[in-house]
Amino acid sequence: MSHSRPRTLAAATLLAAAVLAAGVALASGANAAPTPTTAPTATVPTPGTSPSLPNAPTDLHVTAVTTGSVTLAWTAPAVTSAAIEGYNISYTQAFNDIYWLQQVGNVTTVTITGNISATKQYSFGVSARDILGHTGLGSNRVTVVTPASDTASDQTPPSAPGNLQVTAADSSGASLAWTASTDNVGVTGYHVYRFDGLYISTLVGSTSGTAITVPLPTAAIGSWYVRALDAAGNLSATSNTANVPVTTTTPPTTTPPPAPSCRVTYHNGSQWAGGFVADVAVANLTATPIDGWTLVLTLGGDQKVTQAWNATASQTGNVVTLTAAGWNRLIPAGSSVSAGLLGSWQTSNAPPTQAVLNGTPCQLA
Repeated sequence: MSHSRPRTLAAATLLAAAVLAAGVALASGANAAPTPTTAPTATVPTPGTSPSLPNAPTDLHVTAVTTGSVTLAWTAPAVTSAAIEGYNISYTQAFNDIYWLQQVGNVTTVTITGNISATKQYSFGVSARDILGHTGLGSNRVTVVTPASDTASDQTPPSAPGNLQVTAADSSGASLAWTASTDNVGVTGYHVYRFDGLYISTLVGSTSGTAITVPLPTAAIGSWYVRALDAAGNLSATSNTANVPVTTTTPPTTTPPPAPSCRVTYHNGSQWAGGFVADVAVANLTATPIDGWTLVLTLGGDQKVTQAWNATASQTGNVVTLTAAGWNRLIPAGSSVSAGLLGSWQTSNAPPTQAVLNGTPCQLA
């Protein structure tokens, strides 16, 4: 027992020293500066530079029409690589090669008043443009006919005449026939026009029936079309076209080559430094309808097609392929359909040198 107490005191002394050392260490740790860490780097968003084009607007439709205005509305497309800045509204008048373009901001409705007048037929389309300067593909196109009056009780045009055909042609004239139109009040007659293939339409006859004989033109270029008329002066949309028959005044001395089965008319409606708008008319010169068509154009310059309407366009080099839209895939015998192109050029905007329809070479006009 005499030796146990010194050992207990020694142990207590050692324990106290250990507690004191731990306390100093804890105190030192509590007062020590934290270990420096690297501050996180903020990610700064950058504007997109992807070449993705804006999506096409959908459900383009007419909400109101007067003698001098057409109001359109559409559904905005989903955003791709950049925000939408606004929209381009393109429109043309039937049987006229002038192409109009109006730009608007980021809206989904607009009233067009420029170059709109009574009893005219117009076709409209809309495409989106983004903040990077890209212009996307066009929407569906809509056709509207303006009324004859904004105050008349009847502002509804008749339906378009159908199946216009040349039933006979000789030196005395061409006989035309078509399917009758309908109207909410009543059709009073029909106007027959000759189109020169560019932009001039000439009234060549009127009748209350569905057939007429009109003089042959001095030049076998262009086509005829018909519009129905009601008592309020409203005119219908245009019928299909019937081609001016090609006649030969002098019998050939040798066997002629086979007559072309198609004719393609390519016309630069508008041209400016670096850009152009062209109209393409495809005529079926055979006696049977063409159901579904693909037109291959070999361009004469360095044009690049950026947009098309009434057809789907693709391009490889100077070769542009146009495929029919759903609504104009059928080309009746002796009739034609049309499409439009919007594009750019650098050194030459020369017209096509070759046109091939469904694998068959066409006459270029």
